[in-house]
Amino acid sequence: MSQNVVILGASHKPQRYAYQAQELLMSHGHRVFPVSGNGREILNVPGYRSLSEIDASIDTVTLYLNAVRHQAIKHDMLQLNPRRIIFNPGTESGELMQAYNEQGIETLEACTLVMLRTGQFED
Repeated sequence: MSQNVVILGASHKPQRYAYQAQELLMSHGHRVFPVSGNGREILNVPGYRSLSEIDASIDTVTLYLNAVRHQAIKHDMLQLNPRRIIFNPGTESGELMQAYNEQGIETLEACTLVMLRTGQFED
């Protein structure tokens, strides 16, 4: 089943995990919303500078931002109200996970790339 997926901390650099996740998400038929500080188009997909620019219902946010940078946009994340948030390695934050769980948002400490490659992403 296709999902709307925000890539928070998206990158135009092919060696970055966020870029690789976007490629793999797209190859699995998901609609992606790359969000980065510069809002650049990535892989021919329009980019966004902030979560508040997205006008769509979001199933999953996959994080590629460290907890300090993420804390600054916590309010925007709560406003977006995704079904789940994947905290990729290096993005973990017990405080943020708890805040989202309290609002009914599922959180996972996992790797989006591994989830996609092993068929666990769509669960």
